[in-house]
Amino acid sequence: MGTHDGTPERQVITLNGVERYLLAGRLGVIIISGALLITAVTIGIAPRLWRIANAHSEEPVPLPDFIPLSQRSYVYDAAGNEIAVYELENIQPVSFGDIPEHVIQAFVAVEDNEFWVHHGVNARSFIRALLSNFASDAPRQGASTITMQVVKNDFMAGFERNGRYKLLQLTYAVRLEKERSKEEIMERYLNTVFFGNNSYGIAAAAETYFGKFVHELTFPESAFLAGLVRAPTSYDPINRPERSRARFAQVVDRLVEDELLTEDEAIEVSETFVIPERVNQIPTRDVERTYFSETVRDLLLNGSDILGDTYEERYTALYRGGLRIYTTLDPDLQTAAETARNELPDTTEGFDAALTSIENETGAVRALVGGRGFVPKQNEVNLALAPSQTGSSIKIFILAAAIQAGAQPNDVIDGTRPCVLPNPGDNLEPEFIITDGVSGGIATLAEHTYRSINCAFARLSQIVGLDRVVDTTYRMAASDFLRPDLPESVREPLRPYASFATGANEMSTLDMAAGMQSIANEGVHHEPYFIEKVDDSEGRRLYTHQSDPERVLESGAALTTIDTMKATLTTGTARRELAEFAQLIPAAGKTGTQQNNYAAWFVGASTYLSTAVMVRDPDRYTSMVNIPEFVEAGVPLVRGGTFPARIWGTYMQSAHSGVTVTDWPAPPPLRGPAERLYLPGTECPSIIVGFETPTTTTTTPDAPEGVLDSELIEPVPILEEVPTGTTIAPGVIDPYAEMPSVPADAYVVPCE
Repeated sequence: MGTHDGTPERQVITLNGVERYLLAGRLGVIIISGALLITAVTIGIAPRLWRIANAHSEEPVPLPDFIPLSQRSYVYDAAGNEIAVYELENIQPVSFGDIPEHVIQAFVAVEDNEFWVHHGVNARSFIRALLSNFASDAPRQGASTITMQVVKNDFMAGFERNGRYKLLQLTYAVRLEKERSKEEIMERYLNTVFFGNNSYGIAAAAETYFGKFVHELTFPESAFLAGLVRAPTSYDPINRPERSRARFAQVVDRLVEDELLTEDEAIEVSETFVIPERVNQIPTRDVERTYFSETVRDLLLNGSDILGDTYEERYTALYRGGLRIYTTLDPDLQTAAETARNELPDTTEGFDAALTSIENETGAVRALVGGRGFVPKQNEVNLALAPSQTGSSIKIFILAAAIQAGAQPNDVIDGTRPCVLPNPGDNLEPEFIITDGVSGGIATLAEHTYRSINCAFARLSQIVGLDRVVDTTYRMAASDFLRPDLPESVREPLRPYASFATGANEMSTLDMAAGMQSIANEGVHHEPYFIEKVDDSEGRRLYTHQSDPERVLESGAALTTIDTMKATLTTGTARRELAEFAQLIPAAGKTGTQQNNYAAWFVGASTYLSTAVMVRDPDRYTSMVNIPEFVEAGVPLVRGGTFPARIWGTYMQSAHSGVTVTDWPAPPPLRGPAERLYLPGTECPSIIVGFETPTTTTTTPDAPEGVLDSELIEPVPILEEVPTGTTIAPGVIDPYAEMPSVPADAYVVPCE
């Protein structure tokens, strides 16, 4: 047939329903067959393509080893209790043998139910996902096996997501299955998969969401965690509880399909399972930051090369290396210290107390209280390490240096107030004047110590020599926090100020306790330390503390200093708080109060512990006078002999519970008679060369008849200065250099 113009006539074919159905069926078969062919060809030629891509190498390219897992580092106290954790990602590796069977079963059911039988790639799942993704605009279905997820996480980070990416993933997965056992692959997967909320791996997830160890997880809890893996952020139970609940319902349905739960069990699980509402931690694990743990962290990162030569090495080791860090902290003493700190009433001004306690025999820091408690971004100032003016507690160093140089407790010195002294090194103020404090008059060094007489010790510091006092202080209190070679940006250096004796140089409770330890340990200084040993994740020892004791005082000088300071507790400025304590436990110490009562101190020791306590406003300059809460507690004026001594006594009483109390050996006998210590240029020793009686010819009306006034007037001695040649020159630090002194009955007068 044709049309009227001669062209062939086109046929119009109309299909009935059956024909359309058959045609569609054939089309479907063709598409499926084509997809299967493409898949088979892809999988079949993938290894060949990989070999072609690496044709430049004659050897097959092996998969690299698994990189070591990032692990949190743990910190322990001296009793082995876990007290802190350092981590960036919460990763807690666990071996396959320690993971319960039902946990593994849950993940296989939800994530890869043919894991134990496929060879890295699940062809049926892959084809199903491929067809679904071609035929629909819905979100793409995944077909990754557990092995493929391990490959993605371990070997393909940073790869561009193009057509080659999936080919490589398939190839790597097949190869990994040949090189590693199923158990090794499953272990790696469960230790690296991300569960949200900074939790990597099953152990971290168990803690984060349920506050449990892995072996404590139930089957429903395991299934819930398996359900998070697909989209941890979308299914986050804490921030998106409804979506998380819906996802768990899907997981329960999957478990029913795989006959891991019956219908009745599924209903019960759905009705009783509680979706986690907050981040948890294991009840026995305290990972809160503390002043002590922050100090340890800072020392490892910035204060030593224990973990590496560079900051980057140390940072990686601390936060990813799975270290085990064993510290000096005694849990019982720390509890006692925190309890004692509470002797200070809370105030609206925020006054606080700090304490550091050091074991004399070793230098180990056994307790450290930086305040009420470390609160990130709110209360982070560690008062225990914060340098503060010390008031008269600094006198422990002056006294020790003087006795080391030959002074005796019965030597005499002038403590009269006010006093005007040279101010070396300050041309703007050539004189240092003290007008506050107690006037001591001319008395023994022992009396001036327990009465804490400022003018006496200001004179004594210059009689000993300010450079020598500073040098002695550095040696007695040496630590990672106090050295003369530290940059000024790190620590303001101690300076030979005339005001040294009144506490102008700032010290921390750690510094003061370290200095007191040198005296209490009979002159042998152990640098205070916080870390006993460090092991790596495999248990290999990286560091062990090695003590390097140094004798900084002669034993006799230290024992004499201790014996002199005992009176502070029994007779002196701390007697009200500590006299009863001293009857039970032999102890010595010194009070201190900063000018205007900005800070108050007590520093003292037994033969067991040296402890320093400081009270002040963390903002530094608030006078502790007539504070309502303190007045109510009976302390209108906070001095070293009040709250600091009370806190010290409360702590030390508890710290010595169950400890055999001993006393120090008796100090050596006095070497000779007392002498008069004097400051050359300000005080001048003299001898009497004669007497002068004023002459007069007058008679007082009440005088006996015939007696002139001149006969009633006391003769005046005529004095002549005695040069001694014992002035301590600036720069002298020899501990044994002789001090200026004359016999105690000599005349010493103001040089003018």
